[in-house]
Amino acid sequence: MPVGNPVAKGRTAEVYLWKEGWIIKLFHEWFPGEAVRYEAQIARIVHQAGLAVPAVGKVVEVDGRWGLIYEQVDGPTMLEEISSKPWKLLRSARLLAELHAEMHASDVKVELPSQRERLKEKIEQAQGLSADLQRAHLEALEAMPEGDRLCHGDFHADNVVITKRGLVVIDWIDATQGNPLADVARTAVIHLGERASRRGSWVQRVMVEWYHRLYERRYFELQGGEKKEYRAWYPIVAAARMSEGIGELEEWLRGEAEKSHRGG
Repeated sequence: MPVGNPVAKGRTAEVYLWKEGWIIKLFHEWFPGEAVRYEAQIARIVHQAGLAVPAVGKVVEVDGRWGLIYEQVDGPTMLEEISSKPWKLLRSARLLAELHAEMHASDVKVELPSQRERLKEKIEQAQGLSADLQRAHLEALEAMPEGDRLCHGDFHADNVVITKRGLVVIDWIDATQGNPLADVARTAVIHLGERASRRGSWVQRVMVEWYHRLYERRYFELQGGEKKEYRAWYPIVAAARMSEGIGELEEWLRGEAEKSHRGG
């Protein structure tokens, strides 16, 4: 059974201690068991590929809620570190970029869902998009180049844990095989959407902007890539993110979608 109070909380789940060396990611009542089993499958694939990720245990049911057992990794996330030690912002942004570039440069071959199909499915589920905008983004997606690289799908500072053994990447439920620039665009949409959400002080929003620009610059120094193509992924990934019901970001995401649709 879960032990004590949650050690972490997210939009879809809470994390509790389970037993020595293990934690349970306990999903909210509305989260479907099928999706939990899917996350377990993806987590096993990525772990078996030898990447720095937690080992995954079994799927369990606790008081009507689905849970997934993971190896416990001790340490703060990168976001927690820079929140308490803002002078580490520069180093953190560079490390995040280096970790992302290393992931995309890896020749690890894993059988994962198609990034294109995942984005297509999310755009079709995005209720905040009009039919015209939905159609426009699906057409834009179809025209973008595919890829065959491991992509995390939700890569940001709160999904990287700083441990004694090094950096460990968590939350691989959206992992796909696809185009690295789309994966970087997803990180950009998270960063810039956070800045646009008007949460926190203007200083915090400026820090988010700096963090993203430092991350972006370092990533392209290491991995390269066509900046024009990268920018073209922005509205596509933003449209897909609208399927996640992130209300405080919806205005900005809709604005990005409409701007792209007008060609601006």
